[in-house]
Amino acid sequence: MMEELQQGTLTRRKFLCVVDDSPECRLALRFAFRRAARTGGGVILLYVIEPADFQHWMAVENLMREEAREAAEEVLQTLADEVSQWSGIMPEFSIREGRKQDELLVLLDEEPEIRLLVLGASAEKDGPGPLVTALAGPMSANMQVPVTVVPGNLSIEQIDEIT
Repeated sequence: MMEELQQGTLTRRKFLCVVDDSPECRLALRFAFRRAARTGGGVILLYVIEPADFQHWMAVENLMREEAREAAEEVLQTLADEVSQWSGIMPEFSIREGRKQDELLVLLDEEPEIRLLVLGASAEKDGPGPLVTALAGPMSANMQVPVTVVPGNLSIEQIDEIT
């Protein structure tokens, strides 16, 4: 960081949080926003619209895509309103279409300011979730930033205590 300051190229550190409407997502958000607030960083919320299997009629496919984008924007705005009330930080949004794993890697390539990926792990017995599982496997070889996995069984108080 000292070298970046001397060169005058200090960029704002950003935390990336992949979001959806799951309970563990809200815990990961709390972690990311509290860390960003304490370190003077920012947060990017990534919402990935997975491709629909239905491609029979183009007009129907386009309508489904438009509805999915509107739903993504609504989720992002709701989450942003929630977290900005208690963190004072307004996040950046990124909505992408494709496979979640692929779009995550592309965004990391495009945004060199991202210094940490924060994910929520499901507390359900089915496992932590597909993205966390993928990152624990072969996908980890392609990661360019550290990953923090926030367990879905933590309380808000526990998150606040560690951040």
